[in-house]
Amino acid sequence: MTVSKTDEFSAGVKATLPLIVGAIPFGIIFGTLAETSGLSAWGAMAMSVIVYAGSSQFIALGLLAAGAAIPVIILTTFVVNLRHLLYAANLVPKVGHLPLRWRMMMAFGLTDETFAAVSNRFLRQASIETAHWFYLGSFVAMYGNWILCTFVGIVLGEMFPDMTDWGLDFAMSVTFIGMVVPYLTNRPMWGAVIVAGAMAVATAFMPHKLGLIVAAVCGITTGMSLHLLQQRRQTQQQEVE
Repeated sequence: MTVSKTDEFSAGVKATLPLIVGAIPFGIIFGTLAETSGLSAWGAMAMSVIVYAGSSQFIALGLLAAGAAIPVIILTTFVVNLRHLLYAANLVPKVGHLPLRWRMMMAFGLTDETFAAVSNRFLRQASIETAHWFYLGSFVAMYGNWILCTFVGIVLGEMFPDMTDWGLDFAMSVTFIGMVVPYLTNRPMWGAVIVAGAMAVATAFMPHKLGLIVAAVCGITTGMSLHLLQQRRQTQQQEVE
């Protein structure tokens, strides 16, 4: 049964709402930090509208405050966002048939939260005919929330200069845990998460957060290996029967 574009869009928004709850403090904190880091209110809003990459924006703020050169800021944020290559590679088989304008929108709107929501949708429904509308719903919800929270953060930052000491950034860690837990339904997924988590801790010393890429590759390799091993055993059992 083919789902309508409107239903897919609404489903994308609804699937992303729980993830937005965790992203709200993150966006507000970015807004509060902007002016104290040397970025004007308009500059902060423009960064959220044009860049739209939470972790990269925080790193850029820190580098701006430290007086780093623009090429250094661009290179650092590029490295931090290398994980999006893994996300995009995973999505290519499902979106490769779409027109270029759709794929460009998806590339801009790709975030951890939208990837998690869309991946969960593909686990539940294999159809890809209208799935890009689900993606659009998730993107619009996250994008609107990020811009709104940046604005709120700028306003609140002037009223409460010590907001960054409230520990609100912990909500983002909880959000990421919430994104991963629903996928822990079999051994390959458990193996991937455990190895990736252990490697992330073991490689935390690496510069520019490159340890995250190493951890992701190790986790994916472990998960794929266990998945292929599981498939081989099932095939052997079927041949015996």
